[in-house]
Amino acid sequence: MSDFFVIFAKQNADADAAFLAILDKMTNDEREESRKSYYDSLSGLARHVLGGTVFFLGKFKDAVPNNAAAQSALAPLAGVEIFHDVKRLSEDQWKKVAAGFGIADKAYVDFVSALTDKDLDAPVKWFGNPDTVPLYFALQSLIAHNLHHRGQISQILDSLKIDNDYSGINADYLKK
Repeated sequence: MSDFFVIFAKQNADADAAFLAILDKMTNDEREESRKSYYDSLSGLARHVLGGTVFFLGKFKDAVPNNAAAQSALAPLAGVEIFHDVKRLSEDQWKKVAAGFGIADKAYVDFVSALTDKDLDAPVKWFGNPDTVPLYFALQSLIAHNLHHRGQISQILDSLKIDNDYSGINADYLKK
C-alpha cells in the first residue's frame, strides 16, 4: 500500500513543477494580480499549496518517530520559506517560494518512500481534535488538498487561455 502514496507523491512533484514552470514565465505582476480566489493571486494559491504540504508533512513527523529515514526526509522542510504574511511577493521572494517547492516535494517523496505498510496505520494528531487518524488517511488528505488547490490554479490559467496540464497521465513512474 505504501507504493500507492509514493506514486501520488511523485505525481504531486511533477504537477508542482509543471504549474511552477507556467507561473515562472509570468511577470511578477501577473502572478500577484488578484484573481478573486480565496487566496487572491496565483502566487497566493501556490503559497497555500506549498504551505499545506509543509504543514501536513510536519504533522506526520510525530507519527513515525522510530523510522529514521522518514524523519531524515523531513528535516529539510525547516529551510522552506512561504511568506504567509506577505500580501504581494517580490520577484526574489517568489524565487524562494519556487525553490521551496523543490525542497518540500523531495521531502514528501522521500518521506513516503521510507514508510512501511505498518507505518501507514500510525496515529496522527488531527488538527484541534483530541482524536487521531491513521497516517494513511492523513496522507490522503494531503493528496486531496493539493489536487483541489492545483485545480483552482488550473481554472485561473484556463480563464487566461494559458495551456496547462499536470495530470501525470503519461508519467514514467506509472509504467511497470
